[in-house]
Amino acid sequence: MNVDLLNEFEQELSNILGYWSTVPIDIGNGGFYGQVENDNRVVEGADKGSVLNARILWFFSAAYNYSRLPEDLELAKRAYGYFSHYFIDREHGGVYWSIDAKGNPKDSKKQVYAIAFAIYGLAEYYKASHDKNALSLAINLYADLEKHSYDSIKQGYFEAFSQDWSPLEDQRLSDKDANEKKTMNTHLHLLEAFTNLYGVWPDDGLRRQLEKLLAIFGHRIIDQSTHHLKLFFDENWRSKSEVISFGHDIEASWLLLEAAEIIGDELLVDQFAKIAVQMVDAAIKGFDGNGGMNYEMENGHLNGEKHWWVQAEALVGLYNAYQLTGKKGYMERFDHCWAFVKKSLIDHQHGEWFWGVDRNNAPMPGQYKVGLWKCPYHNGRACLELIRRMSIQTDVFVLQNAKNVL
Repeated sequence: MNVDLLNEFEQELSNILGYWSTVPIDIGNGGFYGQVENDNRVVEGADKGSVLNARILWFFSAAYNYSRLPEDLELAKRAYGYFSHYFIDREHGGVYWSIDAKGNPKDSKKQVYAIAFAIYGLAEYYKASHDKNALSLAINLYADLEKHSYDSIKQGYFEAFSQDWSPLEDQRLSDKDANEKKTMNTHLHLLEAFTNLYGVWPDDGLRRQLEKLLAIFGHRIIDQSTHHLKLFFDENWRSKSEVISFGHDIEASWLLLEAAEIIGDELLVDQFAKIAVQMVDAAIKGFDGNGGMNYEMENGHLNGEKHWWVQAEALVGLYNAYQLTGKKGYMERFDHCWAFVKKSLIDHQHGEWFWGVDRNNAPMPGQYKVGLWKCPYHNGRACLELIRRMSIQTDVFVLQNAKNVL
């Protein structure tokens, strides 16, 4: 075990917790502010997003499950109380995409991606609090998805609906996305959410859906020739995009294996251990000489921005590949990536991480520290995940259930 490295991630986790437990707390309206700029200036009246708040709920819950510090649980309770009161659609099920600063529904569409993060956060909060109401909410949201979003013919989940679950013409998660009915991103975070829920609610039907999601990734979403992820699909799983997302590739590498492990099927674990290494090897093409991972590539054109979440996922994916294989090259690249994060992404003046830096390593203009997408989920989770892995590391690198990965 590298004690110095472990201490660095414990300190960074403390730094991230310190930021989120102070700067974005909305004393006047409850919960957390909808947007905070890079210099920690609050954007008064900014809308509050369900994804941001579900991820905050997950983060403080996960922090408490690691630390057992009462202040982390208190913040998790704050996040849960606000989320369960304002974001849950009690009439139609699901969650609102966004609310205004006062807590009134703003965008009431049902984005399946957001519901996945609600399940993810609620399941983690149940681990922390043992509050059965939180578990019931998570199970009810899962049931909403099975009733309204699951494609029983072609399998997988449709992307978005109107408030009452009727068809929605524009199903995009964000302006940069293709308007398609099924996406890699939503399926990846459904897998993650279902994995977390299964850990506290080992339901047979949920297990079957997890197995189906893994099969979809294995047969539909992962490109068998390149080991990159395909990103957008029509309802019949025809691929509709040529974009390579390096960050999603390396994030999926370890999340898929995590899902296989919680199911407990040795054949699946062995299969996705091999896939994890293949996907990391594919994603490594996104790194450049300064140690950071570039954002994405489309039609041979590289987007050289270095986003915070991509680096966070790269750290976990590389460390996972190192644990699976024992190959020092993964750890060397991990060290370079972490050095890049410390030098270029962590804001040592105002706290937290910048959204990203451009090709010249300057903070990207027009971005924020807290907002609909910027949260403590990726970098906070990376710290927690790496602390856990480093704390239990032994001299045996290859996982017992992944002996054939090399």
